Amino acid sequence: MSTPHTPPRVAVLGGTGFIGRAVAERFEATGSEVLTLARKPSAVPVAGRFVPFDLTASPASELAALLDREHVDVVVNAAGGMWGLDDEQMHVANVVLVDRLVEAIGAMATPARLVHLGTVHEYGLVPVGTSQHEDDVPAPVMAYGRLKLAATERVVDAVGREGLDAVVLRLGNVTGAGQPGHSLLGVMGAKLAAAHAAGTVAELSLQPLTAQRDFVDLDDTVDAVAAASTTRTARTVLNIGTGAAAPARRLVDLLVEVSGVPVEVTEVPAPEGTGPESEWQQLDISAAREQLGWVPQRTLRQSVESLWADCLPG
Repeated sequence: MSTPHTPPRVAVLGGTGFIGRAVAERFEATGSEVLTLARKPSAVPVAGRFVPFDLTASPASELAALLDREHVDVVVNAAGGMWGLDDEQMHVANVVLVDRLVEAIGAMATPARLVHLGTVHEYGLVPVGTSQHEDDVPAPVMAYGRLKLAATERVVDAVGREGLDAVVLRLGNVTGAGQPGHSLLGVMGAKLAAAHAAGTVAELSLQPLTAQRDFVDLDDTVDAVAAASTTRTARTVLNIGTGAAAPARRLVDLLVEVSGVPVEVTEVPAPEGTGPESEWQQLDISAAREQLGWVPQRTLRQSVESLWADCLPG
């Protein structure tokens, strides 16, 4: 176990994913011993010592035993799933997993601190100009948001009823190097990188992209996770974003500008019923500033520059 003068021993669930990989790298860089857990190995090396572990298919007791053997002080849950999963699979990946994780930590000889990564989608959508606060009543509109909310509520309940040492970081739309290929910026980045390599014009088909979201930098997100791993907070749920909504189209335009790749854009009509009035998310991040001493440091341009650099070979 760590002491006040040594870095914590950290386990990262979902450590091969977009956010989990960056979290594991940060803890390793700052001297922590890192146990990286995921269902299967990544094609790209990850930080720490990788152990294949599927909590959705294993009893909580097995994870508790593993965490005890490794003398883990902090567990970061960056696992979960949405893309390519049906509702039942999403329920297992997001809710069942957290149920077993909470049980496992409670069964440890010395329970670890849990930093669970939630999402802005737990809130649902609100009128333009509204900042979503931790005390707001969540009203998620999509299955993923409802399931992530159920997972957050399980953690909050365990804090109150079982004395679990935990915090939930409700993340905005995280942007940076390693952006998932199925995301808007991941798709655009891949198309621009292919055109860059071929020396051709990138052909992009874009909807108006009127949605305005709270886009938060990946490195800023990791800073928040690191702060939450050792800082006890009065609130169990904390928003992590920039505190300002930005149009999705602005990030695509920034990516095109940063890449320097010539583009030919075909404007495609948006689906019926979409528009800024129904596509706004902006987080109130004052609680994270007050309780973690955390504020975002990077600009949208810096996030996009990191994303683009990662898209290029070498």
